[in-house]
Amino acid sequence: MAGLSAGSVPHLPSGVRLHHDTIRNTHVLLAPERAFDLDTIAVEVLKLVDGKRNVSAIVDLLAERFEAERTVIEADVMDMLTGLLNKRILES
Repeated sequence: MAGLSAGSVPHLPSGVRLHHDTIRNTHVLLAPERAFDLDTIAVEVLKLVDGKRNVSAIVDLLAERFEAERTVIEADVMDMLTGLLNKRILES
């Protein structure tokens, strides 16, 4: 399985979507026969995963939005997206 790089353009595959659960007032990631609870940071990252932006652009936007160190955000985003890629919940 190929890994992610800063130039990778991640996207959610067919059948996977970010969903706001109005009953619990939280976001979940829905996949065939699976659902993943998300924290607020994961939601912010996944809102930027649109199949157009590469990982570097996603990190830049998050670093600007949260006024945080880019290298720290990049490590966290790469770790999260790689985990989803390994679970086949994300493609690049």
